[in-house]
Amino acid sequence: MNSLKQTLQLLLVIGVCTFCHVALAADEGKMTAEERAKAIKYLKDSQAETLSMIENLSEAQLKFKAAPEKWSVLDTAEHIMLAEKLIFSQVEKALASPPNADWDAKTSSKTALLEKALVNRTTKVQAPEAIVPSSKLTLAEVIKGLKEGRAKTLKFAEETQLPLKMYTAENPFFKTLNAYQWLIYVPLHNMRHNQQIAEVKADPNFPKK
Repeated sequence: MNSLKQTLQLLLVIGVCTFCHVALAADEGKMTAEERAKAIKYLKDSQAETLSMIENLSEAQLKFKAAPEKWSVLDTAEHIMLAEKLIFSQVEKALASPPNADWDAKTSSKTALLEKALVNRTTKVQAPEAIVPSSKLTLAEVIKGLKEGRAKTLKFAEETQLPLKMYTAENPFFKTLNAYQWLIYVPLHNMRHNQQIAEVKADPNFPKK
């Protein structure tokens, strides 16, 4: 009888320890309060900057190109809008996959790398065809798309309780990224192209009005 009781107690302890280990692993993969605050601030600030740079421009200013192959201010804003949907789909793709047992080893150093590399425009990258601007949208359509896309991303950043860092998806440049890194990729990419808008506006031939 005592032996049976001891066996049951041992099984209970093992079960509790297993549960605690799983719960701890999940907690390790969750955003910290600081990480969530950072993502939210990046998302809000980067879009606020975009809107402030484009909302009061004339048609001539919006569509000015420094060269035929270059993007205009409106083209760049459309690209930001299109890219948000594509990048956030990688968050969703990661979360639809099983947790990556090696997530920590494969992604632990990459958040700082993204924060440095994505906003550095000394290295230019060809945009995938899916997010090349059409140059057919109006300013109102682009602003509407920007706000709708960002509202979805921001709501997710504010509300998710999932252990984002345990889930990964591949990136062609940075290889394995976790879902949190894909999340902040959205505003970091936005910041990168805010710089591009500023470059267009700084061109000596940019229309005065």
